[in-house]
Amino acid sequence: MARIHPLLLDTDSAEFRLLNDWQRGFPLVPRPFAAIGDCVGLSEQAVIERYLDWVTVGVVSRVGAVFAPRRLGAGALVALAVPAERLDEVAARVSAESGVNHNYEREHAFNLWFVASATDDEALRRMVSSIEADTGCHALVLPMLEEFHIDLGFDLSGRSAPGRAECESRMSGSTEIACALPAMERGLFAALQRGLPIMAAPWAGVGQRVGLNENMVIEIVSRALEDGLIRRFGVVVRHHELGIKANAMCVWDVPDELASTLGRQLARHPGVTLCYRRARSLPHWPYNLFCMIHGSVRETVLAQRDEIACSLGLDHFSHAVLFSGRRFKQSGAHYLPLGPESGHG
Repeated sequence: MARIHPLLLDTDSAEFRLLNDWQRGFPLVPRPFAAIGDCVGLSEQAVIERYLDWVTVGVVSRVGAVFAPRRLGAGALVALAVPAERLDEVAARVSAESGVNHNYEREHAFNLWFVASATDDEALRRMVSSIEADTGCHALVLPMLEEFHIDLGFDLSGRSAPGRAECESRMSGSTEIACALPAMERGLFAALQRGLPIMAAPWAGVGQRVGLNENMVIEIVSRALEDGLIRRFGVVVRHHELGIKANAMCVWDVPDELASTLGRQLARHPGVTLCYRRARSLPHWPYNLFCMIHGSVRETVLAQRDEIACSLGLDHFSHAVLFSGRRFKQSGAHYLPLGPESGHG
């Protein structure tokens, strides 16, 4: 089954390849945009200009790191049940938090869903408590317990995403919480949360802002990729702007003893873009197995969801499908206090 078909671009075009091929595997060389240009037949300056244009119009969120959940700090999926007439007001309050990186309306009694990140569990608790106090809405806080497939990017060609075969279950418990980083690495990763500056020598540019030379920056990023602290480094696209607007969060209440096995099986399906196990929040939220299916047409996403659930027998368990409505915020996660402004060149 085709994974994503969002673009009206020739898949052999340089523009398509710039968006698709460097969502991961970004060149760890002093002039990365020149290296990309050599691959697609464009000059370094032309590549830089394309990425800057896409950032400006919102097609690309940033060029940068996607950090592993709970390796730099604490995070959780949070939901609020907001009266419809207050949704804009409450969503604006939630989006004002720098630690909130995704904030969506969803079709459910709990109709506002956001991802919150912070330096540690206590800071996360304070953030959520402040939102509750300011809005008068009780929050469901759903920390991740186990991940099966997280943010390998969108394969815009319709082929299965690279790395799917190697995807394996990882626990996101105490062994992955807030690793103790030397000040040098911590400062660099804080700056990289904004994205890599889009300029001819970006590693040197970000290094100047945090007091590191170019080679040290490249070495630290390379080690973090090998270690898994950085899941991928590359172009982070905005799926809505690429026509991927049918976004369904599919959830099931499965027995805990089956969750890991079913989660691994669910994650192998090419239609699944994210898959993980989260804590329940009883009595309001009984579901513990989650997956995301993204597509351009609601009916196609529902058909994918039903096919997958049928193949695994998942709908023997209580379940729900929450399509997204309005997107109030989408940005990179901020686990660390933001570093010096990187800019784009």
